[in-house]
Amino acid sequence: MATKNGRTPLFPVKATMPWTFAAGSTERARTDKALADIRATSFDIANEINGKEVRTGSTLPIVTPHEHSHQLGQFHKAGPAETQAAIDAALEASTWWSRVPWEERVAPFLRAADMLEHGPWREKLNAATMLELSKTTYQADIDAACETLDFIRYNVENMLKMYAEQPSSFPGAWNSVEYRPLEGFVFAVSPFNFTCMNNLAFGPAVLGNTIVWKPAESASLVAHLSLQLLKEAGLPDGVINVVYGHGQDIGPTAIAHKDLAAVHFTGSTATFQSLWKQVGNNIENYRNYPRVVGETGGKDFIVVHPSAHIDEVAAACIRGAYEFQGQKCSAASRLYAPKSMWPALRERLIEMTNQVVVGDPTLPTTYVGAVINENQFRKHEAVLASARAEGIVVVGGNTDGSKGWFVDPTILEVSDPNSRYITEEHFAPILTTYVYDDNKWEEVLKIVDSSTAYGLTGAVFAQDMKAIQQADHALRYSAGNFYINDKPTGSVVGQQPFGGARASGTNDKAGSLWSSIRFSSPRTTKVNHLPVSDFGYPHLDKK
Repeated sequence: MATKNGRTPLFPVKATMPWTFAAGSTERARTDKALADIRATSFDIANEINGKEVRTGSTLPIVTPHEHSHQLGQFHKAGPAETQAAIDAALEASTWWSRVPWEERVAPFLRAADMLEHGPWREKLNAATMLELSKTTYQADIDAACETLDFIRYNVENMLKMYAEQPSSFPGAWNSVEYRPLEGFVFAVSPFNFTCMNNLAFGPAVLGNTIVWKPAESASLVAHLSLQLLKEAGLPDGVINVVYGHGQDIGPTAIAHKDLAAVHFTGSTATFQSLWKQVGNNIENYRNYPRVVGETGGKDFIVVHPSAHIDEVAAACIRGAYEFQGQKCSAASRLYAPKSMWPALRERLIEMTNQVVVGDPTLPTTYVGAVINENQFRKHEAVLASARAEGIVVVGGNTDGSKGWFVDPTILEVSDPNSRYITEEHFAPILTTYVYDDNKWEEVLKIVDSSTAYGLTGAVFAQDMKAIQQADHALRYSAGNFYINDKPTGSVVGQQPFGGARASGTNDKAGSLWSSIRFSSPRTTKVNHLPVSDFGYPHLDKK
């Protein structure tokens, strides 16, 4: 897997910096225009199968969460027939895409990354992300632009690192490993909360796999535009085939197919477990054992030692819990605070929370937009109604669905470390606090480790190095991404490979070499330069 001159090149990548969007800046003006263009367009999004648009006539609206009376258009739902057609297209494309030289295969992806970095695709995808997902300008840019193009470039770098891993040889023979794509198709299921998670489809395709991609219903527009970017950059038809709609209408056909090579999933723990069970129930019918790669939920912690600095903790709580309405699997949702610090920290959190602006995320002053849809809003509404009835609301605790699906940034305080508010994932801007006695540091670390099924992200705040070492030891399996004196969100592609274990997923670290190998099937080849002509060995000679 070398270039034509026999060398595998280095492909250095560095993280893309977000735009500032300062008042009067070019990027703000360009983004405002893109927002106006997206608002004025009524999208009619078809399934895309082998490069052809497939409309079913059964549609769902694309709704703006912060203004749910406004629709951006509609998408056509797929069913078993469209899913089967997408599988057929992917399998047909795999016969030639898997043999395209890697230099040619990565070209459309790298071209798309360059197009995304420099515009006008950057502001277009940012605008769609702001309107369809209700992300603020900054949150949209670090997601739809920066992380998306970083994923693409790191996919290539990781592929080349993998190709460079070769066995040793010796005189008389030459050994090599070919990193083949998987045999069959990859079923990619992406979530609503990150446009960059379209990489669930992009990443395996870079390696030579072909894809059947089901985006979340609430992210159909950003998925559609992401594929259009790749097509404009030269991605051939049939490599990535998109089917929109409900999982129950699409998943069973894909999962039951004998040529399923892998499931690449990000979403809820319950859905992932259901998919895995379906794979298990079909295991004897597959040509190969499917790879199952998934990142699911989290109940991510901030545990504070008495030696920590209050202002640093408070800022981490606000950013970690409230950004993008807490709809990040890495969002801080449980806080463990020492009794001596809690009164001052409590007042600081109340003060900061009251400064947070909730509303239209396209306005520059907004910090928190709307949650993704009515179904999620009703769940949060019920949770906060119970919290108010129990008298555990420190600040916030209200909802307003009259114009958009708005949930107030909220701090709760519970006395039970196993309270459902501190153990169950809400996926909302809700941070639940448990206050512990200062002299029970080691005991609270055990509580942090054992009180939820998840193991995604977590943070410890302390100035005492011994306390940090104790937390590092006690929480070794509590988080796949562990932060010291920083919020538990905001991992950067190539810097903090992301993923957790336990009920949070398979911890294959998105955007890393460890993720790439999951979508490759190595083949070892030995070329013998000096074949033997006698089956015998010297010890068989009796002389």
